[in-house]
Amino acid sequence: MTSFLAAAVAALTVLTVAAGPSPIPDRERPDSYVVTHEPDVRPEGVAVTADGTIYVTSVTTGAVYRGDTARPALRPFLPAGGDGRTSAAGVRPDRNGRLFVAGWVTGTLFVHAPDGTLLARRVAATDAALNDVAVTDDAVYVTDSATGTVWRAPLDRTRIGDLTPWLTPADFAAAPGFLNGIAVTPDGRYALVADQGTGEPGSERLHRVDLRGRTATVVRVSGGQMGADGLLLEGDRLYGVVNFPDGHGGWSFAVNVAVLDADRRTARVVRQSRPAPLAQSPTTLARDGGRLLWVNSQLNAETPTPPFTVSEVPGVR
Repeated sequence: MTSFLAAAVAALTVLTVAAGPSPIPDRERPDSYVVTHEPDVRPEGVAVTADGTIYVTSVTTGAVYRGDTARPALRPFLPAGGDGRTSAAGVRPDRNGRLFVAGWVTGTLFVHAPDGTLLARRVAATDAALNDVAVTDDAVYVTDSATGTVWRAPLDRTRIGDLTPWLTPADFAAAPGFLNGIAVTPDGRYALVADQGTGEPGSERLHRVDLRGRTATVVRVSGGQMGADGLLLEGDRLYGVVNFPDGHGGWSFAVNVAVLDADRRTARVVRQSRPAPLAQSPTTLARDGGRLLWVNSQLNAETPTPPFTVSEVPGVR
């Protein structure tokens, strides 16, 4: 969601990448999930693991919900405000079972064990808005929408290092307007980072970041835009939740699908999902078997109405 559409609390992004198919056939799973019936939760980030475990964050309370994609309702996993986590955006499990949660305006990255135990709190900066998370074998990368920085903390099986500025605004070809989604290639060599821009037409960008060389270049995008909220990378296909004028003075949301070249220097948008209205405000997406799920945040709704849900993306698989 772009920063010019709503207040800062509404202008978020989160990386969500699912790891492999769920063991439950698509036809046997619900097409919609209730995150909570509580008021003003406004879910934002989503991740789905290989065994069908789904995690959803709340940007307004910091709660994290957990469920099974075979069942239609999620339950609280990490309580609102717990460990100082009063806001939560991006969420990403790693292969060791740790759960990384970007704490948005808290400026803090929270790392939890599979049972919810807090393993680490890593503070970026007091003026940071940590939004999106990507994990490689040796590091975690977090986008900062407030300062235009990509932060990095080194990792191994037991250690989580301090967050340090990995890319600053000066390292980009043009200073970022609002950094959002981030997706890392399987080999850990490159990251794709979305910038939703300043609100001016054409200010949205997709950046290719060389994680070894610590350099950023603009990806040449044709056929549409990929200055997205949530990003999901699968092989040469990049999925992004984008918003755009609906032609009636408002805005709509959809998932754009782009094909990348081998070097990730160009992207061609080849498909778009059916649109969602402004009040639904889907933010991020995740793979669950042969379908995609997105979060219905209601961040732009005048009066958000529970229940808050996650549902299948219409028209794209």
